[in-house]
Amino acid sequence: MAAIRVKICGIRDIPALDAAVDAGADWIGLQFFARSPRCVDPKTAASLYRHLRGRIPAVGLFVDPTEDDIARVLATTRLDILQLYGVTGAEEIQRRFGLPVWLAHGVATTTDLPVTTDAAGLVIEAKPPPGSDRPGGNGARFDWTILRGWAASAPWMLAGGLTPRNVGEALDASGADAVDVSSGVERAPGEKDPDLIRAFIAAARAG
Repeated sequence: MAAIRVKICGIRDIPALDAAVDAGADWIGLQFFARSPRCVDPKTAASLYRHLRGRIPAVGLFVDPTEDDIARVLATTRLDILQLYGVTGAEEIQRRFGLPVWLAHGVATTTDLPVTTDAAGLVIEAKPPPGSDRPGGNGARFDWTILRGWAASAPWMLAGGLTPRNVGEALDASGADAVDVSSGVERAPGEKDPDLIRAFIAAARAG
C-alpha cells in the first residue's frame, strides 16, 4: 500500500517549512488570501521557495482569483501547483500558466461532491461555517464517510478540521490517500508548530 501523502498548508516561516520537509511532507502550501492569518506576500513566498530548493513542490493557494491576480504573484515567486477556491474550471488557467490546478470544494453531503472536473486534482473539505469570511482554514470538519465509494474524476485529498489526533480516524472513514492540514498544526492562528507538524505526518502515515 502506498504511503499516505501529506500537504502542510499555510507555511509562513523557515522553521515550519523545514519541519514539514524533514518530516516527509509531500507538498507545502503558501497562501495568498489577504483575510487569512496564514497569508504571505509574494516577496516572502519567493524567499521560502528559494529555501525549499526544489525538495518538494510548493502549492499556491488563491481565493476567487482573476488570472491577473495569479500572474502578479508569479511575477515575483515561482510555484509548482495552483490551488484555487471559487473557480469552477481549470483548463484555461492551466494552459496560461503551465501549472497543474487543484480545485477546492466545500461539501456537506454527497450532492456537493464534484462529478466531473478538468482540474489536475481536487481538495475536499467542509463548507465554511455560517459567518466565516474564509472558504477554508476554518478548522471545520464534515461527515467523512460520505467520501467512501465516491468515484472521483481526479486525484483528491481530504482537508478541514484535521489534527494529529483525528487524522487516522479521518483516513479510515473517508478512504482518502492524501490529506491537507493547516490550522490543525498551529499553536495560534497562522503560527505553525514544528512539533505538531511532525506529529501530524507521523499519525497520517501510521493511519
